[in-house]
Amino acid sequence: MTRRSRSSAFTLIELLMVIAIIGILAALLLTAVGQAMNRARQIHCVSNLRQIGISLQNFVANNHAYPSWRGGTNSDNSGIWFVQLERGGFDNASPRSKFVSEGVWRCPTARRSFSWPYRNAIPVSYAYNTYGGAPVGHNPPIGDRQLQLGLFGFYDRSTRITTPVGDSDVVCPSEMMAIGDSIVGGLDFMREDLAYLEQRGAYARHQGKLNVVFCDGHVESPTLNFLFVDTSDAALVRWNRDHLPHRERLAP
Repeated sequence: MTRRSRSSAFTLIELLMVIAIIGILAALLLTAVGQAMNRARQIHCVSNLRQIGISLQNFVANNHAYPSWRGGTNSDNSGIWFVQLERGGFDNASPRSKFVSEGVWRCPTARRSFSWPYRNAIPVSYAYNTYGGAPVGHNPPIGDRQLQLGLFGFYDRSTRITTPVGDSDVVCPSEMMAIGDSIVGGLDFMREDLAYLEQRGAYARHQGKLNVVFCDGHVESPTLNFLFVDTSDAALVRWNRDHLPHRERLAP
């Protein structure tokens, strides 16, 4: 009996090997679960943008124009661009005060790992292609906003009124980005310095990609490099409503 008991017991080495194997399997399982959760969050974000894209199409169909960056109080579509979309695209006449941080307006992967500098403003998950291909620090000054190549609108310096970009002003809706993931929580989706964005979690947003809805309503997930580094025609024309690369607007 004593010999059989000793022969059936685990040695210390065997026990350590079993523990090591369990640890490896657990690590593999956690990695797979983490990847599945990240994928689920990306799918959720894509679904959000598809719904926002449908609301954008509804808005354009009803107004023959895209939301301006900010509509005047006397205009048919007042308020910031997402307020215009909520009212004129989702047909919500009385949106909640903080709707932009809820429902389809909230990306489940958006994280603010840095101090938000604007006390009275809510960081958003999605931003508007207002300026086109001009990067930060190279946008036309306020007096020249009529030169913007995005969806900001046509600014009249004498009246200080911004006329929305008409549907016919966008040469190729299927090739122009309208709304994309906001990394820093700001309202403008534009070509920014990639190192600056990566410091604020751009790579982790959707594993090196961002989700973008185009003017025709379809959604894509281009890489960070294609969005913010690539200077090919294919990459640059997607920022501008005239479907031209405008390399003269790139940072020197």
